[in-house]
Amino acid sequence: MKVPSTRMTITEIAELAGVSKKTVSRYFNHAELLSAETRAKVEAVIAETGFVPNAQARGLALQRNFLVALIHDNSDRGVLELVETGMTEALEGSDLALVLQSLAPEDTVSKLRAFLDRLRPSGVVLMPPLSEREDIAAVCADAQVRCVRLGRVRGDQGLACNDRPAMATLVTWLVRLGHRRIGFVGGPETSLNAQHRELGYLDAMADHELDRGASLIVSGDNTFESGISAGRLLLEVSPRPTAIIACNDEMAAGVLHAAAQVGAPVPSRLSVIGFDDAPLAARTVPALTSMAVPWKAMAREAIARITANTDAPALPAIFEAELIIRDSVEPIEG
Repeated sequence: MKVPSTRMTITEIAELAGVSKKTVSRYFNHAELLSAETRAKVEAVIAETGFVPNAQARGLALQRNFLVALIHDNSDRGVLELVETGMTEALEGSDLALVLQSLAPEDTVSKLRAFLDRLRPSGVVLMPPLSEREDIAAVCADAQVRCVRLGRVRGDQGLACNDRPAMATLVTWLVRLGHRRIGFVGGPETSLNAQHRELGYLDAMADHELDRGASLIVSGDNTFESGISAGRLLLEVSPRPTAIIACNDEMAAGVLHAAAQVGAPVPSRLSVIGFDDAPLAARTVPALTSMAVPWKAMAREAIARITANTDAPALPAIFEAELIIRDSVEPIEG
């Protein structure tokens, strides 16, 4: 076979394979319309010539750049780190690159619209709490960008964890260790993830006929500082809780700080548990027991959905959380 040039084009590949330029483009875009015979012709020419498609040219043809955008509000750096790692692993070896974009609440919609117009990514992954907002999902739909939403979403369209039963399992485990006074630090009241986690706490406390009154529940905003404030309030309750569960690891770390301030050693006098199992959980002293949400697996699934060669709506998926036991919990004697 005569190779026309060292820097070949799709047009030249098409001529050598005896097919149209559009057929070669379909091959590189993984279209299912090609017959096995046609696909074999194109593959044979590519193998012989060592042709590598120009990503920029493909992007122009598709009117998309080979980018996947991770959109977040910077409210939980630990979970962001897990999702970013999962997406990076899933994109390794592909034509796609990852770009992160933080959006502040006051200019979320306008900034996102400008971002999508400027970068024209192939897909978008929305992190909670932004993923819960229908106006943000609508901006992605208007831009005709494939969008995957992580976390709990109304209508069960997101990639979510079994937050409610997972939290109930966590409470039941503490009860089996002898804990009866269990405090709870909730997340933002508008967060669907936080709502499901609080419902799981209430379910289990009711099932075991334990006090779940208002004095044992304090709301935070997922930050370390709010965990300190909530921890101080719960440690002023009489009788004091023997265990405190926080809706995420940042707030659980704040509860550890509050316990140290009031002289309540963890875990001998107070057990503290987080949720998500962000990298922070293994770095605190003592290391936090936490309910691990499989954020990396959810991120990998998000990439699979963005790169899937189908326009059919994806089915909702629920991922299972797993209890990771570390040093911040002790059973109650007697």
